[in-house]
Amino acid sequence: MTPTELLRALARTRASLDGEEVTFWWTGDVHAWAPGEPYRRLFGFEGVNVARLVVEEEGYRLLTREAAFYLDPQSREILDTWQGKPVVHVWNDPANQKWRPFRVPMTELGDQVCFSLEIPLAYPSPLPVDQYPTQSADDTYRALELFQFFAPASVLTTDAPGVPATMSWTRMSPWLPWMEQGQRPGGLTFHCRGRKLSSYAEVPERTRAHIAAHHPEYAHAPEKWTEPNETSWTYFRRLNPPA
Repeated sequence: MTPTELLRALARTRASLDGEEVTFWWTGDVHAWAPGEPYRRLFGFEGVNVARLVVEEEGYRLLTREAAFYLDPQSREILDTWQGKPVVHVWNDPANQKWRPFRVPMTELGDQVCFSLEIPLAYPSPLPVDQYPTQSADDTYRALELFQFFAPASVLTTDAPGVPATMSWTRMSPWLPWMEQGQRPGGLTFHCRGRKLSSYAEVPERTRAHIAAHHPEYAHAPEKWTEPNETSWTYFRRLNPPA
């Protein structure tokens, strides 16, 4: 397949070519690691991304918002605090992407295909250490995002605008700013899995209620392209501007 055909198949898996809103929901856990210490499961993690695909001549724009919540690892209830510190949940608006044809890694798995996206990140941190000594470990933000999207093999041959899909996501990242770990060595690994829902109404009721009570706009994808994207680090800075 050409890069254009592969990208079209990924677009139909991740979203829908007709521009309809598509909701992905995921759940999983967040694990801590540090030199000389055992791995620990610190949090559950659950979130949603609502996306709208815009088809362009040279590719696609994916317009999305995403919300995700840190959970008590046993009860799976949304946390307000952790070790006496307020928990800052994920409210990323926007979380947009521009896609141009590239050789999308794809593996055929019998009656399924898997699209694999490996995204290493390294850029100046929104939270410089001299301004945020207890919230930031480095002046460079470094993380690794690993996505896998699983779709029926028919995504390569049929003309439906979108297809059912499941996904897995792993992220290796620094400690979260609100954890106040300073320059302590170590960090976090997020390990999650999820699926494309038939509608936002399929999101678990607890999660829908939390979004409705705090930021109801996250039940829908953005209507227009805006930038820059929001991240947990830029959102924390907006809540806590430097003195």
